[in-house]
Amino acid sequence: MGPEKPRAVVLLSGGLDSTTTLAIARQQGYEVYAITFSYGQRHETEVAAAEQVAMFFSVARHITIDIDLRRFGGSALTGNIPVPKGRRSDEISHDIPTTYVPARNTIFLSLALAWAETLGAGDIFIGVNALDYSGYPDCRPEYIEAFEKMANIATKAGVDGAHFTIHAPLINMTKAQIIRKGMELGVDFSITSTCYDPLPDGRPCGQCDACILRQKGFAESGFADPLLNKKDGGHP
Repeated sequence: MGPEKPRAVVLLSGGLDSTTTLAIARQQGYEVYAITFSYGQRHETEVAAAEQVAMFFSVARHITIDIDLRRFGGSALTGNIPVPKGRRSDEISHDIPTTYVPARNTIFLSLALAWAETLGAGDIFIGVNALDYSGYPDCRPEYIEAFEKMANIATKAGVDGAHFTIHAPLINMTKAQIIRKGMELGVDFSITSTCYDPLPDGRPCGQCDACILRQKGFAESGFADPLLNKKDGGHP
């Protein structure tokens, strides 16, 4: 038997970015422990997608954590606020949109950190992106750096000399580059879910910011989006 692989916790939403991030973690030789959050979001189809992705990559373990952020609201994803539709891609990153969920990545990373500490894992992967993204403040490099610093002073493992690294391998990549990387690593994008406001049968709406960024990314990548051929398709 060869040496044991280092463990890594990967935040897995079931979307294009987090799935590619998981594939990168595997490529880098980590044993993957995937964590998904059912947080009261209107796009619960992503939780089912995350389960499919975890099975596709045969992760060591996949857990889904239930958190009811609808109790707070304050977002088009967790409250009764309309999801923005039909915006041009050049409009999307100008302002923080209503789909921003207050402190979402801080909540998610904190729980991922807790699991990583119990697993003896020093590495946490998150699929945030600061280029083709929707203007979220918790997707920026300075946020990731700040959380990593906090992780190493706020845990017993950190105080005892272990070191936590927050990996954000997509942070400086365009959506097209992310898609190309995923294709290179064998990602099946047909099982991913990107839409903020899916139709009742799970098909993407094709009009929300997430759908528009996905469409733009595939158009620029040179690959066809496999979701176009699913579920009576034609719908992006």
